[in-house]
Amino acid sequence: MTPKRKSKHEYYLGIAKEVAQRSTCFRRSIGSIIIRDDQIISTGYVGAPRKTKDSFEHGSCLRDKLKIPHGQRYELCRSVHAEQNAIINAARAGVSLLGGDMYIYGKIHGEETPIDAFPCFICKKMIINSGIDRVICSTADGKMEIFRITDWIKDWQKGDIIDDECQYG
Repeated sequence: MTPKRKSKHEYYLGIAKEVAQRSTCFRRSIGSIIIRDDQIISTGYVGAPRKTKDSFEHGSCLRDKLKIPHGQRYELCRSVHAEQNAIINAARAGVSLLGGDMYIYGKIHGEETPIDAFPCFICKKMIINSGIDRVICSTADGKMEIFRITDWIKDWQKGDIIDDECQYG
């Protein structure tokens, strides 16, 4: 009997889950990897900008201190999102993301249960402009959801970003 082999999606989401272990956010642990031609070309996790203090080093979450609800006022967060860091890290290395896939795994910090790790509006705009083709996200039910970026674009051409059905937060 041949053992069951993980699918590529399960494999890459598992790697994104490992990347999430580096997150320095009190609220969420999120990891992202970008794949092109079946090869990992970039990774990113939720964390403070390079060479700055993260929330763990400060000993608190600034957004919690300010009583900001989840999914709001990201500009007041010390961290850069996992998706943003993966895109930035590829740029630092001079690697094109055109035609790539992004995998995002997320969970509540300190727990093992996955969350719907859908990108926020800021990250969605960056993903669209980066040339990535698909985003594969962990979901709260332990499965995954696959988004085609062309569908986001079509939806936003018809409606507005505020009408987006799959939004984080």
